[in-house]
Amino acid sequence: MPDRLLAETPFIRRARRMNRKVRLFCFPHAGAGASAFAAWPDLFPPEVEIVAVQLPGREDRVGEAHPASVDIAVRMVAVALRPYLQGPYAFFGHSGGALLAFELARALRKRGTQPGHLFLSGQPAPGHDIAAPELHRLSDEDFSAALRGLDGTSDGVFADPGLMKLLLPTLRADFTLWESHRHRPDQPLAVPITALGGDTDPRAPVDGLQAWRQETTGAFSAEVFPGGHFYLNDSGAELAAVLAGTLLGQESTYAGQGERTR
Repeated sequence: MPDRLLAETPFIRRARRMNRKVRLFCFPHAGAGASAFAAWPDLFPPEVEIVAVQLPGREDRVGEAHPASVDIAVRMVAVALRPYLQGPYAFFGHSGGALLAFELARALRKRGTQPGHLFLSGQPAPGHDIAAPELHRLSDEDFSAALRGLDGTSDGVFADPGLMKLLLPTLRADFTLWESHRHRPDQPLAVPITALGGDTDPRAPVDGLQAWRQETTGAFSAEVFPGGHFYLNDSGAELAAVLAGTLLGQESTYAGQGERTR
C-alpha cells in the first residue's frame, strides 16, 4: 500500500473496556466524525467496547484530503482496524457509514476475517433505488436546504455562515463519495445482518431496509424506530439496547423475526 494511504489512516477512538466480550466498530454518516458516537459508551454494558472510526477530512482532520473513492476509504479503514480485529467484533454504520461497513466486510472476507454481525442503519440495500436527488450535485443553497430537511444538524449550524462555509466542502465531499459509488455484485456475505431505520425516513424506506436480506446467507432482521433519517438521535438508548442485546445474546435472538416496529 502506498505510504500516502498509511499516512492518512483513519483515526480510531476507542472506549477501552477491560472486560469486553465484543468490539463494536462504528462508522458515522456523511460529514460526521468520531464524535457522532461520543455518548455511546455510556449507553452500552461494559462487555461491549465502542470503537468509533473517523476518516480524514472530518472534524479535527478537516484540513486533510478526503478519500477519492470508496475503494480507497475501505483500504484506509482496513489498515487502521488491523490491530483491533482480535476477538469477536461487529460493525455499525449509519447512512454512508452503513455502506462503508458493508464494503469493508466484503473486503475483509478476502483476508480471512469477518465481523460477527453487521448493523446497517439509515441506508437502503445496494441496487434499491430511492426517489431522492443526488445531493452532491445541488447548489450550495439547495444542498444546505436538503441537509436541513434531513434534521440531523442543529439549526445553529445553518445560522452561522462562517461555520457552514467551513463544513460544506466536507459534507459535499462525503455525499459525492457515497452517491458516486457503484455497487459491484458479489456472493452474499455469511454474516448476520440487522437493518435499522426510521419509519418516516424517505432516504431509507422500510422496503429498502428489507432488501439487505439479499446480501447475506446468514440470519437477517429489520428494526424500525419512530422518526426520520436521524431517528437514532432520539432513540439512542433503545437502539443501544437492540445492538447490545443482539451482540451479547441477552434477548431471544432477533434473527429471523423479520421486521419489528418499535
